[in-house]
Amino acid sequence: MKQVVQNYKSGELAVLDVPVPGCKPGGVLVRSAYSLISTGTELMKVSEAGMSMLGKARSRPDQVAKVMQSVATNGVPATYRKVMGKLDSYTPLGYSLCGVVEQVGTGIDDVKVGDLVACAGNEHALHAELNWVPKNLYVPVPDGLAPRHAAFGTVGSIAMQGVRQGEPQLGEVALVIGLGLIGQLVVQLLAASGVRVVGADPDPVRCELAERLGAAACGDPASSAVENSVAELTGGHGVDQVYLAAGGGSNQPVELAARLCRDRGRVVDIGKCRLDLPWNAYYEKELDVRFSRSYGPGRYDPEYELEGRDYPIGYVRWTERRNLACFLDLVARGSVDVEPLVSHIADFDDAVETYQRLKDGELKAVAVLFRYPEHAGQAEEAGAPAVAVPAVKRPGGGVSTPARAARTPVRLAFVGAGNYATSMLLPHLAQRDGVELSTVVTTTALSAANAKRKFGFAEATTDLDAVLGDKSIDAVFVVTRHSSHAELTRRALLAGKSVFVEKPLALTEDELAGVLATVEESGNDRLQVGFNRRFAPLLTEAKKRFGARTGPASLRYLVNAGRLQHGSWYLQQGTEGSRFAGEGGHFIDTASWLLGADPVSVYAVAASGNEDLQVVLRYPDGSTATISYVTTGAPGFPKETLDLVADGKVLRLDDFVRASLFADGGVGPKKWVSSRLPKARDKGQNAELAAFIKAVRTGGPMPVPLESLVATTAATLAVQAGLAGGAPVTLERAR
Repeated sequence: MKQVVQNYKSGELAVLDVPVPGCKPGGVLVRSAYSLISTGTELMKVSEAGMSMLGKARSRPDQVAKVMQSVATNGVPATYRKVMGKLDSYTPLGYSLCGVVEQVGTGIDDVKVGDLVACAGNEHALHAELNWVPKNLYVPVPDGLAPRHAAFGTVGSIAMQGVRQGEPQLGEVALVIGLGLIGQLVVQLLAASGVRVVGADPDPVRCELAERLGAAACGDPASSAVENSVAELTGGHGVDQVYLAAGGGSNQPVELAARLCRDRGRVVDIGKCRLDLPWNAYYEKELDVRFSRSYGPGRYDPEYELEGRDYPIGYVRWTERRNLACFLDLVARGSVDVEPLVSHIADFDDAVETYQRLKDGELKAVAVLFRYPEHAGQAEEAGAPAVAVPAVKRPGGGVSTPARAARTPVRLAFVGAGNYATSMLLPHLAQRDGVELSTVVTTTALSAANAKRKFGFAEATTDLDAVLGDKSIDAVFVVTRHSSHAELTRRALLAGKSVFVEKPLALTEDELAGVLATVEESGNDRLQVGFNRRFAPLLTEAKKRFGARTGPASLRYLVNAGRLQHGSWYLQQGTEGSRFAGEGGHFIDTASWLLGADPVSVYAVAASGNEDLQVVLRYPDGSTATISYVTTGAPGFPKETLDLVADGKVLRLDDFVRASLFADGGVGPKKWVSSRLPKARDKGQNAELAAFIKAVRTGGPMPVPLESLVATTAATLAVQAGLAGGAPVTLERAR
């Protein structure tokens, strides 16, 4: 299928061939009929992409701050790879469309194949021939409403949420500053609510349009026309509310709002304009400044948008889905007229030319629609694919190593192509001799297309079954969200593949038991979990210098994990497990590798009111390891520090950039310090991948024994059980 994309680094716009997105449970696959260009938000993004790197940094200081924090945590080279990887990727455009349901995922019963729906979301209602849209981001289109009008649903919801924030009442007077697409819709919604409206915009054509659509008067904010109209309509008191629907870097909108608003009036920011509030003006009138967050309640809440969890109507009357349905109803009943806003309808194939004309100012428009070719045929209603687990147990439970032709490259498939895969794994594999990146599989079409372009995959797809059925693929990398790891690992093992799964292997004991049952049933134990720190060159050298132990050891591991950013999927503990369940295996595996054994018990305590944990592991020879996993530390402090004490020696690791060893040499103390600081924090990904590829190529043992992977996973899961029970948890499997 085709999709409009932009490279944020170069500014290039393209209509790209990408895989068809999969139809996941909880949503529908929609074939686009019309999609709407947001002439404000989208053109701002297009313009930013054309800036220099310095210009981009100046326009997004929030992102610069994140980059600086990443440098402090991960070092310059790793941060550079991550940032450049994001910039030099195709990003989607679009967030408002109307289309026909082509496939229905499991759990959906309010629409069927062939229904017309309006869709929202900058990750789901894209300028693309097909989109997967979750339940709370689509609504059925009312009978008789034209598809091109229904495509206004999302921007209509944005305007409606802004109006709701202003709490207009019958007979009030409002000022709308900025009469672009959102402003024109705000004017109509206010007029439909019994509010008299004054509009302000320097474009006389837009002013005339707003007056035709219900505004009492409009004019250039730099002239006296707007001020005179407000004085006439309000008896000199000023407007009851002001809606800021303008963009740009001028501070004039907020200054005009203060001048023309009445005492204790309301100012609602809908657009993205400069907000240097003149203190005296806002203070003396005690103005109520409010912000309108996009489509309404539910926006940016993954449980609402992705998992379909609605808010009770008694507590949240107008969610983003209800706003979407309400706006379409108003358009269907003629209370809002969007047809006069349509300045241009372009064929989807002409998308790049259309954007360029808008950017250059050749095409002056309030609203522009893309029209898609009519789809042929009807898709059948279908749910998520079911996988039958073979019930036949292989005799002897032996290892199944796929036969490989001599001197042929190891052919890899990646399931998932997120930040970690594209910054920490694929750059190493793309440069490795004897490796062929065969296929990348993702649920979103564009991420697969990006990975194919950047790393040289032969194919990009959303069809996992086809990849698992491809006998030429030697190994599968599972680099998806945590909740899918165990099931995808099982499926790949059943298909006879060697499997590299990022941590964690499992989030529950049942999932871990399921993976082990699959190993036994299939006879395939070719499994590696991404516990990379034991492969870090600095740590392996330090362990070698420490030498063999004669007595028990004490290990202390401080992990300054830091707080997660709002919206991170790591916060979705209901589906993705606790944060420690997701990444704690890294630190348990490192401790066990340094101590040369698997733990026999786990004791865990949590600090009150936050996610800080103290985890104590006990080992067969009496050694102990204490992992302090904290989220409340200073962000500038190193993320990982480790001390190993035994036999008169102390090994110290400082965040994988420096290692040292202190030892009692009998005559006097001896000290070793890593000879030089590495150019980057090398946490062992490259060496781990080399060991895995070697095992796949030669048929030799996996880099880490399966028993150790299982013991580490069981110990990680035992932390939660220990927190709940308040007592040490014995790990019988580890004995």
